[in-house]
Amino acid sequence: MIKFKLVYKVIGSLLFIEAFMMCACLVMSLCYKENDSWAFAVTIGLISLTAIALKLKGYKADNSMGRRDAYLLVTLTWLVFSAFGALPFLLSGYLHNYTDAFFETMSGFTTTGATIINDVEALPHGLLFWRSMTQWIGGLGIAFFTIAILPSLVGGTVKVFSAEATGPIRTKIHPRLSTNAKSIWVVYLLLTVGCATCFYLSGMSLFDCINYAMSITATGGFATHNASTGYFHSVAIDYTSIVFMFLSGVNFTLLYMAVVKGKIKSVFRDHELRFYLLLVSLATAGIMYFLITEKGYHLVDSLRYALFQVVSFITTTGIFNADAGKWPHITWVILSICMFFGACAGSTSGGFKCIRGTMLMRIVRNEFRHIIHPKAVLPVRINDTNVPYPAQVTLLVFLTLYLATCIFAYFVLTCMGVDSTNSMTIAMSCASNVGPTLGLEIGPTMSWSVLPDIGKWICAILMLMGRLEFFSVMVLFTKAFWKEN
Repeated sequence: MIKFKLVYKVIGSLLFIEAFMMCACLVMSLCYKENDSWAFAVTIGLISLTAIALKLKGYKADNSMGRRDAYLLVTLTWLVFSAFGALPFLLSGYLHNYTDAFFETMSGFTTTGATIINDVEALPHGLLFWRSMTQWIGGLGIAFFTIAILPSLVGGTVKVFSAEATGPIRTKIHPRLSTNAKSIWVVYLLLTVGCATCFYLSGMSLFDCINYAMSITATGGFATHNASTGYFHSVAIDYTSIVFMFLSGVNFTLLYMAVVKGKIKSVFRDHELRFYLLLVSLATAGIMYFLITEKGYHLVDSLRYALFQVVSFITTTGIFNADAGKWPHITWVILSICMFFGACAGSTSGGFKCIRGTMLMRIVRNEFRHIIHPKAVLPVRINDTNVPYPAQVTLLVFLTLYLATCIFAYFVLTCMGVDSTNSMTIAMSCASNVGPTLGLEIGPTMSWSVLPDIGKWICAILMLMGRLEFFSVMVLFTKAFWKEN
């Protein structure tokens, strides 16, 4: 039976963290003396009151958390955080309806980076900082962040982590999950600080470098300028973005092993990382060819723009230094493939994940071998580890769910009058938490404001499903989940 009192208690505790996050934005707003400070103050008050009410409702709840409690907790946490996180946009008057505000906030927390705002530069500094902070916290996960700093807040931490973590294979640094979480958050912080420092040395202002660093290391995509990093027209900023986007797409456990443990050689023997490198290399080479032959780009410029867009799409970051919507349509196909696969499991990126791509290729290869040798026993091996048959079935179920939800969203958006190309890439963008889309109505540099309200709600839910990898959300709609036994 689901322990609702425990769920109330934990969500109440987590809401205090959201209130604390908003306090930082309130300070930012007061420092710049802008008109959004009262919106943050009111929201902080509402969140605090709700948190106290939930804590009282869950008073003396048993801290032992089951698997069903964990799945319900994680899904509700993301929904509640987004519901309250939308209020500063609405109360400050910069967004005029709750649908737009919720979409923007869910896009931030899920690190999708799709925006409803046509003129980002018109926003005050407090709201810009809030947008960046939502995606930075959402990058590794709200509950995962809590496990790292306050493990006692979340009972049954392993189950909560399983409900929120990405990828089919869990790798451990330390037997204790809270220690693992701290180690991974150290890597995340180092990447963020390193990225911000490099941006600052490349000529960005302090405010911009902090916001773009949070956006890139979270592979989120929100920017403080309408032209994203293209606003700066800087080769140094472009290549800094490429390096840190790529690193943020690598499994953070591998980065920890390389940086802290010094096991660099073993890192490059990782099958998933090799697949990731191969995809980036092939996609970049393909787009470079078409930019040179069909658009007349020079070799150096084609490398810079192609590599930037490929890394941005495959890591599901979504920032841009050029309008890929004006490139040859064959490059859209290549970028869509990058959008589908995403980067590595255990990173901040979304998508199908390279580890699943590697597993799928081995399963297909084994099936062809079975045709020739029907009695052969052919294990699927990843990094010298046999992948059990149930994990292979789960992989195929995940692929089916991903494709089914994308097709459903594509069908619904097309019925609403969105053009076919946009409908498909919008669905993929939301399910993979990428942000930009490819098409004429809503291009990679445009906002999503033209979508009808129902379409925005569908996209917001699809973002959540993609971030929690479908199972954590969809299991709530099964009859078995709500049965007592």
